[in-house]
Amino acid sequence: MAECTHNCDTCGVEGCGERITKSKQNELSNIKRIIGVLSGKGGVGKSFVTSSIAAYLNRNGLKVGILDADITGPSIPKAFGIKEKAYGENNFIYPAKSKGGIEIMSANLLLDNETDPIIWRGPLLGNLVKQFFEDVAWGELDVLLIDMPPGTGDVALTTFQSLPIDDLIIVTSPQDLVSLIVSKAIKMAEMMNIHVLGVVENMSYLVCPKCEEKIPLFGESHLDEFAKQMKFDILGKLPLNSDNTKLMDTGEIEKISLPEIQSIINKIKGE
Repeated sequence: MAECTHNCDTCGVEGCGERITKSKQNELSNIKRIIGVLSGKGGVGKSFVTSSIAAYLNRNGLKVGILDADITGPSIPKAFGIKEKAYGENNFIYPAKSKGGIEIMSANLLLDNETDPIIWRGPLLGNLVKQFFEDVAWGELDVLLIDMPPGTGDVALTTFQSLPIDDLIIVTSPQDLVSLIVSKAIKMAEMMNIHVLGVVENMSYLVCPKCEEKIPLFGESHLDEFAKQMKFDILGKLPLNSDNTKLMDTGEIEKISLPEIQSIINKIKGE
């Protein structure tokens, strides 16, 4: 008897009650590439990496959007300093736009008060993520980044099953459990038949302001050895920088200056 693989494109279970049809773009959207940004656990700076990549893609002349799929912990609007709300018209939802022209859709853009919690069960959260893709008028986009919820739980599974994601970027930090956490994320991507573009190690080191020595605050990274073992690419290693954190907190992430991000952009573009 066939067992469910959680990949609805290849699952052989007949009459599966959990089968999900891939969402399709609406007539007001033309998205060339969809990249999910996932972390195996919270607190590693996934939204920072997503926002920074979006800012640099925009600087490189690409039309960019961010779908904030972290419904219960949305932080993308705050990172870009967005105060206005998304609005609906003629059965479509129109996203907010950053100062630099990045299209953004997030649960926080639908709330009267951005501090109000969304206390929903998994299926409702997953359906909202699908709606953010199917019903939002994204327009012409070169890249849509999906800021995934942390972990490999219900909402992440629904997002993988229902959205036509082309590539996946995994964000991690230099801690002892990185191999276990990244392994889970990579195996989940393989089960969903989604290409893993590579791994970004955030908070990899601190640069001493006096001598410019790289200090590994969380201990020496073992990502290089693990990458060889698991056969994945390292897209970049990002430093811990309080100035960049401040840009996130003050809604000025588009002003970020981090050369390591540009190297990630080059790899995304295949250069």
